[in-house]
Amino acid sequence: MTSAADLPINKGECLSSPPLPAEWPEDLLPEIARLVRSDPTKVIVLDDDPTGTQTVHGIPVLTHWSVEALAEELPKPYPACFILTNTRSLAAADACRLSRDIGANLKQASAQAGVSVEVVSRSDSTLRGHYPAEVDAVAGAMQLKDLACLMLPCFFEGGRYTINDVHYVAEQDVLIPAAQTAYARDAAFGYRHSNLRQWVQEKTAGRIREEQVASVSLDAIRREGPDRVNEILAGLAPGAVCVVNAVTYRDVEVFVRGLMETRRQGKHFLYRSAASFVRVRCGIAPRDLLQADELVADHRNGGLFVVGSYVPKTTEQVNLLKRQADLAAVEIDVARLLRAPLRGAEVNRAAGIMNTTIASGHDVLLYTSRELVKDRTAEGSLEIGRRVSDSLIDVVKRLRHQPSYLVAKGGITSSDIATKGLGVRRAMVMGQVLPGVPAWQLGAETRYPGMAYIVFPGNVGEADALAVIKARLGRRPRLRRSRQDS
Repeated sequence: MTSAADLPINKGECLSSPPLPAEWPEDLLPEIARLVRSDPTKVIVLDDDPTGTQTVHGIPVLTHWSVEALAEELPKPYPACFILTNTRSLAAADACRLSRDIGANLKQASAQAGVSVEVVSRSDSTLRGHYPAEVDAVAGAMQLKDLACLMLPCFFEGGRYTINDVHYVAEQDVLIPAAQTAYARDAAFGYRHSNLRQWVQEKTAGRIREEQVASVSLDAIRREGPDRVNEILAGLAPGAVCVVNAVTYRDVEVFVRGLMETRRQGKHFLYRSAASFVRVRCGIAPRDLLQADELVADHRNGGLFVVGSYVPKTTEQVNLLKRQADLAAVEIDVARLLRAPLRGAEVNRAAGIMNTTIASGHDVLLYTSRELVKDRTAEGSLEIGRRVSDSLIDVVKRLRHQPSYLVAKGGITSSDIATKGLGVRRAMVMGQVLPGVPAWQLGAETRYPGMAYIVFPGNVGEADALAVIKARLGRRPRLRRSRQDS
């Protein structure tokens, strides 16, 4: 039997007021920012791929987490710090082991630096990731198992909304229940339920039942405001899970203002969230999109796009970029990468075209073949993904010239290029190139210190998003086309 949670709805009609209550009338972000400045607690965002920085700016990102590095970072004057875990590329046991290590190091570093921390587990807003395993792992290592976990998968720049506890993905003018999208068929992280209370029951294998999951409704947020949010949160039992509904940043502001009051009263929480919550929790005001002069290096080389994401939205963007932009499009055959005798030749072919073209001042698109290759098991599919990503890294490692800009498309792809291809250990989030598409300034330890690195999530952007970046940043001399992508 089909339920309301399985049915697409008209976006414009659903998000308007009515049928939804009117937004809370007061702008609460300035008050939240004041409270954040007066609170010595540092928010630590454990990011399962680099895309969680897609709403913030002026915040550091660490790719390593030794006690010494964390103890050095915690006292610095930033409200938050991201730690890039890349756990979405790992099997569950490995993700939990890593999460326990980070949790133990955080606990020790917090005591050593004398700085209290609050942990946010940032995951993909289409509900993919190791939940509840990695949240439980870090909580256990930090002795925080009794804390309630607040779940906020809203991500407005990416068209992700939660209404009546159902999580939706916007596709043009329609809101699709998340379980009806391609993301829910992910080989490693698939799911059947769009209602988040049912999703928690599914992901915990019934350990937490649907009726045990609490909820902060849009009615509570919009009609009763922060006081009602505080009342709900204050009443949560130890270890509870609470879903938060939101369709605008004002909704998140109301929630966070109530949350801050609950925290002031001495109650603390764990969080499983997408990117929109993080910006508001840290009191960060939005900034204008980054411009070309902030992103393009001052030399004559071409730019580089590296695309590993295989989701339909990315494929649409790649196809449009190939048609509209004057650049060398180099397809890398995944089937060849997965055959050991052929892998080296495929990597060398792609690297040769890349270097020649970039040195000539023209832009390059490296992209994996679009047919998804997967295994019968989740672990096998993750292993295929790692082998493909490792091959892309090998191509990038063969760069002989700094590109004028570098765009990495896909969470695992962008993480591996940052850490393995460019040697990033600490970067600063500059802001966004497009809504939901962050850029980092690389640190002195990297191959290209100070270069802007654009982290493009696989499931974000309109069909022309890559072409828009190319038009804004790319050089456009005429390129004599050849069979370079054969």
